[in-house]
Amino acid sequence: MQNIPAPSPADYSGQVTDAELAARAAQGDARAFECIMRRHNRLLFRTARSILKSDADTEDAVQDAYLSAWRSIGSFRDDARLSTWLVRIVLNEAFGRVRRQSAQVISLNMVTGHAESGEHEPMQGHTDEQPDQLASRAEIRRLMEARIDALPEVFRTVFMLRAVQELSAEEVAGALGIPDATVRTRFFRARSLLRESLSRDIDFAMEDAFSFAGERCDNIVANVMANITGGGHKPPDI
Repeated sequence: MQNIPAPSPADYSGQVTDAELAARAAQGDARAFECIMRRHNRLLFRTARSILKSDADTEDAVQDAYLSAWRSIGSFRDDARLSTWLVRIVLNEAFGRVRRQSAQVISLNMVTGHAESGEHEPMQGHTDEQPDQLASRAEIRRLMEARIDALPEVFRTVFMLRAVQELSAEEVAGALGIPDATVRTRFFRARSLLRESLSRDIDFAMEDAFSFAGERCDNIVANVMANITGGGHKPPDI
């Protein structure tokens, strides 16, 4: 197996840009690709999770998406955002798995529901960090995750990217290939549906939703790196 040196602190801190890492990876630098994975693991996991609704299936999909990205990293152009490019790859992988399972897929190009009129009142969050409040927060988070899973697919993916991952409407529109107005329509509709069951607790619990634990992140990186450096996949095309 090829001996890959560990990424430097500068790689993780953001001193090295995504475009620079992508250029290194396109030359066959597996260490640079590891940095890409660690930077974008949570985004890709949450994106795929919004489609597959299973942690195990999502981990598999993210790993396969990264392998596809490694093989085609030479086609990435730095006039685009690397995160958007990766999101499109993982969406294709997730939807492909759904199709192979003969599940019903709702087209991302179909607009359903209507945007709510008027402004929404901001949600109030809890500030008490006592043990009983932390336990309550964990329970609310589990309930919220279940409610997000129950959203129709066209709303769920937009909500996951827009609210949980905190991408802008423009970034979500670019990733999904839909108009900004459609993103806003689906996002407001998703919030309306969730408010019916979660009320003011939705915004409070958001930051902990679908947490991406260090062990899960490490497992995905280790599995992909084993494929890249173990002879299972050729270096990316330049």
